[in-house]
Amino acid sequence: METLPMPLDAMAAQGRGLAEFRVASPAEVLALLKQLADANIALTLSTPEGATCSATVWALDPQRGLLCLSANVHDVQMQSLLESEEVVAVGYLDSVKLQFDLHDIVLVRGHNGSALNVRFPRELYRFQRRGSFRVRPLLSTRPVARMRHPALPDMALELRVVDVSIGGIALFLPEDVPEIEPGVCIEQVVVELDGDTRFTVSLTLHHVTLLHHESKGVRLGCGMGKLGGEGERLLQRYIDLTQRRRRQLVL
Repeated sequence: METLPMPLDAMAAQGRGLAEFRVASPAEVLALLKQLADANIALTLSTPEGATCSATVWALDPQRGLLCLSANVHDVQMQSLLESEEVVAVGYLDSVKLQFDLHDIVLVRGHNGSALNVRFPRELYRFQRRGSFRVRPLLSTRPVARMRHPALPDMALELRVVDVSIGGIALFLPEDVPEIEPGVCIEQVVVELDGDTRFTVSLTLHHVTLLHHESKGVRLGCGMGKLGGEGERLLQRYIDLTQRRRRQLVL
């Protein structure tokens, strides 16, 4: 699965150098973590034993050497994660997969909620995501996908688009909507990304990811069927324009 950590030890054993993927500059590490925090990117925390849970970067304190993560401390797998000697965080910034180890995890409970404090990472790894470039829509737009619930055909759904690439799309399913099982194929999905980008496509649900507990819903990671020449051209144009506008906002 995309949210699983890259096997660094296995890559090194196969003679693949890790230097090209490693980010060790304190300024670069801080900048990437700040991007994760500012965009409220969902991280998947996982252990070799198979425990996983979702979190987001809540606060950064490099001077004190602390990174604070917001997570659902009531998650049934949280205790297994806290007891593990090896925990890895994985998240995405557009087409880049970021990965870093979590050390000295401490669960902190407070009046306004609970959090995980960890040692500030000294390094992280960047991996260019396979396949097409993925973009998150700008906050000024509200792209949606309209469809019928595959298990309840009488229920019409309008789901927010979380991110999109030429080959796939992620949708937000609110917690008050009946679950959709991975593996299902949904036909005749109308995707409206903006006033100029609208197409109909089939979607196959590959995985469901729990977001942080404040989100009140889950992320549906879907593969898209063939768009055809015109649909693919519209989608590629949308991706290119969104990338360009995001770079302009950063500058």
